[in-house]
Amino acid sequence: EERLARLVRDVRSGRTPAAPGSLLERVAGHREGAGERLTPGTAAVELLNILRPTVAVSWFAAFAAHALHRLPGLRDRLRGGDPAEATAFAHEVRRFYPFAPFLGGLAARDLSWHGHRVPRGGMVLLDVYGQNHDAGLWGDPYAFRPERFLEHPAERDELIPQGGGDPRTGHRCPGEGVALGLLESLAVRLAGLEYEVPAQDLRIPLRRIPTRPRDGFVMSGVRAPEHRTNTPTDIETNTKEPPAWDTAETSSTN
Repeated sequence: EERLARLVRDVRSGRTPAAPGSLLERVAGHREGAGERLTPGTAAVELLNILRPTVAVSWFAAFAAHALHRLPGLRDRLRGGDPAEATAFAHEVRRFYPFAPFLGGLAARDLSWHGHRVPRGGMVLLDVYGQNHDAGLWGDPYAFRPERFLEHPAERDELIPQGGGDPRTGHRCPGEGVALGLLESLAVRLAGLEYEVPAQDLRIPLRRIPTRPRDGFVMSGVRAPEHRTNTPTDIETNTKEPPAWDTAETSSTN
């Protein structure tokens, strides 16, 4: 926020040019009803509210492609045109893949949790990965199973890849709906394309924040399908093991 606030100040002062029609130009130049500009801090938050879901979707798109590569039988379900299938797949991508391990927040009041005192204003970390892989909540947390969200709709305080609570009053990303809608559309689009996946490192390093497949997800020969057929190799859609989490990685620079 501080960096973007400085950028807004630099744009307004003329030290840094903003591309005409760009998001930066629009936010930096926006005026409220009474004619006053947004404070640099508020402008920075508005920029982040657009950037965060956009960046999150690009990461989740790589995870969606990773899931379809591992479990090709899911492609036909997404091609069927049922919006519920797309939503379930998008929820499972967000639950299963470790985009961010935790989220931080400040305690709104003094509280005690399991004997630990947390003062008002104290830092609290929400274990996103732990909750999204809690066997008590999900039963088979290391199985990629979108149908779990057809059997049991996502509860606000169970599925927390982008924070918990009510986004109007709590610590949940207000751009979550944007991210979910974009991911649904991207998943259906990916499932409807034909492409090759060349040799690459698809391990997912758990020491990188935010993480992604080490080589991203590289596709070649992307094309619209000439025809669609089901093959015996497309039947298996489940696995009980995580997709090559790279827990031994010691560098987060890749």
